[in-house]
This record gives sequence, C-alpha cells and structure tokens, in this order.
Amino acid sequence: MNEKLINLGFTEKLLQESTHCKGLYLGRVVAQYKDLYNVATEESEVLSEISGKLRYSSDELSDYPAVGDFVMVDREDERHGNAIIHQILTRKSIFVRRAAGTSNDVQVVAANIDTIFICMSLNNDFNLRRLERYLSIAWDSGAIPVVVLTKSDLCENLPLKLSEIEKIAIGVEIVVTSSMAEDGCSEVLKYISPGLTVAFIGSSGVGKSTLINRLLGEEVIETREIRKDDKGKHTTTRRELILIPSGGAVIDTPGMREIGVESVNLDKTFADIEEFSEHCKFKDCKHENEPGCAVRKAIEEGIITEERLQSYKKLKKEAKYEGLNSKQIEKEKIAEMFSGFGGIKNARDYIKSKNKSF
Repeated sequence: MNEKLINLGFTEKLLQESTHCKGLYLGRVVAQYKDLYNVATEESEVLSEISGKLRYSSDELSDYPAVGDFVMVDREDERHGNAIIHQILTRKSIFVRRAAGTSNDVQVVAANIDTIFICMSLNNDFNLRRLERYLSIAWDSGAIPVVVLTKSDLCENLPLKLSEIEKIAIGVEIVVTSSMAEDGCSEVLKYISPGLTVAFIGSSGVGKSTLINRLLGEEVIETREIRKDDKGKHTTTRRELILIPSGGAVIDTPGMREIGVESVNLDKTFADIEEFSEHCKFKDCKHENEPGCAVRKAIEEGIITEERLQSYKKLKKEAKYEGLNSKQIEKEKIAEMFSGFGGIKNARDYIKSKNKSF
C-alpha cells in the first residue's frame, strides 16, 4: 500500500474488503455538498455522486456517504465527468447527532475517526453540561475522545477550570492550547500521525479552524474574530477532511452549540454515577427519594453534584434509555443494531453463526 493511501487512513483490512468490488477504485470522502461528494483517490480528487442502487438501498440519512467514509468509485479522476460511488466500506467508528429541525433523521458528522477532539474555549463558551453531552456521544462513536481547551490566555483561573473538567471527563485526556503562543498546538500534534484521523468538534468560535491552520502551517481555513458578546461566529460551513503535511488527517466540522443525541455511552461518561448506582438498594432506583439510594448519598456528601445527576437523567431520556439500567441499555442498543435480523435473540444467533462471542 502506497504512502497516499496510508495517509488517507486506508488499512489492510479495508484493502481486503475492497477486493470484492471488481473494476472499482478506492477513495475517501473528504468533503460533502448537497448531493455531491469530493472523494480523494490514489491519483487525485474527484467530484462524485452516489449510484442509483446505493440511493435506493439507503433507508435513512445515515446510510448515505459522509465525510471520512471509505468508498468504492468507478473512476479516479474527472476527465470523463463525475465519479459514481457504488459502495461504502465498513465503518469502524461514526459520530452522529439528531438532524436539526423536527426531523428524527440521524446525521453523520464524521466517520472512521480514531480520535475526537472536543474543543471548548476557556472563556464564556465554557460549559460543563455541554461537555458531558459531547463526551457521551463521542464515547458511543467508537473513537477516543480528548478534551482540547482553547484560548487559555483568556482564562483567569485555569487550575479551577481544569479541576472542574477532571471531575466529569473521567478517563479522558485534557490538552490546553493557546492561539497566541507559537507552540500553542504542539500538544495536539502528538495525537496526529500517518494513518490516523482526528475530528474537531465544538461550538462556533472556540478556535477549531485556528488550530487546524496551525497544524497545516498556513491559513487554509477561513477564521473570523469573535463577536463582542464573546460568542462565536460560524466560519466552517461544511465538514471537510484535510491531510496534515506531517502525516494523518483532520476533519473540521461546523460549530454545534446544540447537539441532539441519538445514542450515548453513559457507562464511561457518567462512570461515577453508574458506579454508585450499583450500590442502590433497588435495582430500578430513579435516584430521587428512594430509601437506600447511594447516588443521593453521594450528592449529600458533595461527591457528585445535583447538576451532574440531572444532566445524566436528561441524556438518558433523550436517548430513550429512561428507566433502564446499564445492562438494559446495552441490550437495547444491540437490539436496535440488529433490528433487521429480528431483534436481540436473532442477533445472538447471527453473531454465533459468524463465530463471534456475545
């Protein structure tokens, strides 16, 4: 496999999968427009559209190609018109959110990512509840979340902010950056190397584009000054995958101050609450006024805040996991994943037939 494909993130496993697609070429979606996609191939980048068969078989928005997807196309350049995307190769991770508006469609923000940088500035954008929301979706995606704190030069009490984040970002690495310092992105570079893909997620104006420009060594992405009310302006208007000169790829995404949840990982995001829940007197404890509630006791002792518990309950409700314990949530996810096989029982049978453990 050549250096171009490695840098795009292709693996031997993907190459093996692609051998079943005779007469087609490997590519990766690097930008997404309304009905078109820009696909990077071994030779160049080619404007592409999906085949009629793929469109017909796509029941949901999430079935369509997204930035980061590895795909099979019928040509490597545009000399004879737009390429046609015939197949999406197996995704190893997927960051999704509920689409804006009243639709229940699930929108793929980025696919096949190794690390998710959850960017949050240390000024008025600082919001612990929003961070919990991002973490719960990031852990569920299959990628590894890293909290990237920007604009540290604007923070008056950095140790206090770090202490607050460490209490909720359990098991997550935290990186502090400053756009003012020449080496402001040096810590970020440690997570990016050939073959790896990092997605930048966060609200508008937190400095995602500025950080990526630093990594690229030039002003590739437009940036704007922050508004007077300390809120960000939308600069990035579409998701885009960009190769880093030193190796690896990054995905820039539009700012998302509000992010609807489809599926979340509460075990990791709220590991403290989940652990205390194991010691509640009742298995179906709602952590309200029940006797012997270990979570309420932890709140009384100042170990967990009431705000964190309410955030946990809100995410559980939004993801339709309200009233379920962690084991029941996992069963619900698997049943949904294998709904096409007739639910959880047939999911077990299917996995066993593939010689996989369940």
